Amino acid sequence: MVKKKKKVFGKFKKGKDNLTIHFMPYSEIANEDAIGRIKKIMGLVLKNKIIILQGKLDADEEVRLIENSMTLIGNIKGFAGIEIASLSGENENRGLFEGVRRNIAKILVGEQDAITVIGPASVVKEITKDPKKIELMLQRK
Repeated sequence: MVKKKKKVFGKFKKGKDNLTIHFMPYSEIANEDAIGRIKKIMGLVLKNKIIILQGKLDADEEVRLIENSMTLIGNIKGFAGIEIASLSGENENRGLFEGVRRNIAKILVGEQDAITVIGPASVVKEITKDPKKIELMLQRK
């Protein structure tokens, strides 16, 4: 009697070589304060995940995030820092009414008309951006 081998689909072997992209709606961090947002993002980055965030962090939050990552370099084995880039949907050719409406919406719900890419520098080789796109170049292992 000959045994047939089963074909298994959908099995995923976890390991260091796998790439995980975490899509994060802004609502996932909207109720957090700045420190809570940074902790949540750093927790994912330390797991070698690339985060695609709907929305944009405040400039102060980006600075704190970078500062925190710099203090971890050398203290956590294999951690080389973070790469971060944001792309906003702003358009300079808007009318006065549209600009006022956008500013009121930004105050009420934050800047959700943007996308931010955050990843560990050990995985992300380079992030380049121009006004209309973000390109993400990854490290090969």
